[in-house]
Amino acid sequence: MDGVVYNSDQPIPGAADAVRWVQSQQIPHLFVTNTTSRARSVLVEKLQRFEISASESDILSPAAAFADWLRANGAGNLALFLRPSTRSEFAGLHVLPENAEEGADYVVIGDLGDLWDFHTLNRAFRLLHYNPEAKLVALGMTRYWLASDGISLDVAPFVAALEHATGRKPIIFGKPAAAFFEAASAKLGLPAKDLVMIGDDIHSDIAGAKDAGLRTILVQTGKFRAADLDLGIRPDAIIESVAALPSCWDRLNA
Repeated sequence: MDGVVYNSDQPIPGAADAVRWVQSQQIPHLFVTNTTSRARSVLVEKLQRFEISASESDILSPAAAFADWLRANGAGNLALFLRPSTRSEFAGLHVLPENAEEGADYVVIGDLGDLWDFHTLNRAFRLLHYNPEAKLVALGMTRYWLASDGISLDVAPFVAALEHATGRKPIIFGKPAAAFFEAASAKLGLPAKDLVMIGDDIHSDIAGAKDAGLRTILVQTGKFRAADLDLGIRPDAIIESVAALPSCWDRLNA
């Protein structure tokens, strides 16, 4: 979504037309996003402002995927390091108070943006340190994103700090984890080989999807940089922006 159909609060020219084309062709699709700063309901409203029609069920996010997993597999005590608007995805699950430093079964790291500080990161460390059985959960492993004021740190650097301090490997719900793309495949009812991932992140979107068996299209918007093409990761197609998807589609499926 971010970097493909919009950049922060600005729509990418032609993106709405491209999505409407996908819908008119009745191509099964999902908005697969690592965004954890907003709940899906907020993302639906944002898409509508950009004249893109979608429902919550059309969006697969790490927070929603992890909450569904918890409900299916037995929930424990959650310590959520998420913005307030995203916490609604965990309705009905047991969330510890925001000042808790013990008692967590899952320490869940999302995009806190400028809400991160030493005290907050150290509290996440203490929750893991005091319970050797606590799981470190990463809602995506995106390294950075293009915010309205420039490139900004995303989830992965904070997860990496906690992994280094605790020796605890994260459980990843989100891109580039293969399980996340597999969840998208299951939700669409299609095998991975019949799916195409369209993204701007050469690592999380393109490499992650290719490892999961999907075909890929790299857009030259969002965080794309020309140097991405020198990393040995080969998308199936490269287009200037998602606006070019209709003209690219037949060539990709020839």
